[in-house]
Amino acid sequence: MTQFKNIPSPCFVLEEQLLRQNLKLIRSVADAAGVEIILAFKGFAMWSAFPVVKEYIAGATASSLSEARLCLEHMNSRAHTYAPVYDPAEFTELMNCSSHITFNSQSQLKRFQPQLAQAGHKISAGLRINPEFSEVETELYNPCAPGSRLGVIAEQLPDQLPEGLEGLHFHTLCESGPYDLQKTLAAVEEKFSKYLKQVKWLNMGGGHLMTRKDYDTKHLIELLKGFKSRYPHLHVILEPGSAFAWETGFLKASVLDVVENKGIQTAMLNVSFAAHMPDCLEMPYQPRIRHASFGPVGNKPTYRMGGNSCLSGDYMGYWSFDQELQVGDSILFEDMIHYTMVKTTFFNGVQHPSIGIIRENGEFELIRQFGYDDYKNKLS
Repeated sequence: MTQFKNIPSPCFVLEEQLLRQNLKLIRSVADAAGVEIILAFKGFAMWSAFPVVKEYIAGATASSLSEARLCLEHMNSRAHTYAPVYDPAEFTELMNCSSHITFNSQSQLKRFQPQLAQAGHKISAGLRINPEFSEVETELYNPCAPGSRLGVIAEQLPDQLPEGLEGLHFHTLCESGPYDLQKTLAAVEEKFSKYLKQVKWLNMGGGHLMTRKDYDTKHLIELLKGFKSRYPHLHVILEPGSAFAWETGFLKASVLDVVENKGIQTAMLNVSFAAHMPDCLEMPYQPRIRHASFGPVGNKPTYRMGGNSCLSGDYMGYWSFDQELQVGDSILFEDMIHYTMVKTTFFNGVQHPSIGIIRENGEFELIRQFGYDDYKNKLS
């Protein structure tokens, strides 16, 4: 791994050539299917790479004010914005950065829709729907689980959608294939077909992992073209998160120590799964390591990877290597540019809580507030 010696450790590393390969494929799908595909910042928000992204796509979706500002400032376009709930204190500025705003509930739509009419530019209002169907197995990532807080189910809607509502949005997939989308569309049409005839656009959300090697892009294109033939008036939007930066880079870590307990060897790293790769523990999944194999392999040296935090569960394992690991060896965790890199900073661009103290005299002292610059500067 001598070619990586000049890279500091730890370090997230994007490989531009791999990013361009993904962007070319995504653009080709959009052109062939006649749909709009935009970037989801919750999955990839490395704005120093946006000049490359903008060569292939023009827009992005935001889930917070910080993400919407990033879209306006560095994609040079207003965002397709959706958040589960909007803060009234931020909404005016959010409108300035948005071309579309999708609401999670009818009550939020009713509350904020009058303000959309007062915006200095046209903003298209949308509503998130919940088709009550998803094949996502991990409960943490399933937006259609019973009692989900995300989206409106069909039985809650009146026969005629509220005046001024121009679009519908669903998101049921997670690193899924086109056949999962096909099943979701069947559920959407079964429950919401009469509403699709009342709107101008449909956002099919994210989770379309079209850059994965085994993904059937031809089926996706035909599926989208078939849907558009049934609803020719609809402008169709997809906003994948993982697909843009899928397998485009790695996280470089270093071995600082090797410890042994009851025959289990753990390589102690200068990174943390809890702090730097939380999705590995949430999803959960075991990432690939360059030049290593999953699990015990013959007589090869086998190690767990141990994080450098004090959390007892801050480890993953096992991987086998051709040679015993030594202090100073590099460990390259593959495919760490989508989601993992964002979750290390400010996931969804959500506002971090301020910090303050109530002094002995009962007076409150604000110590620090976090804002857009904190979010942006961690993603450059």
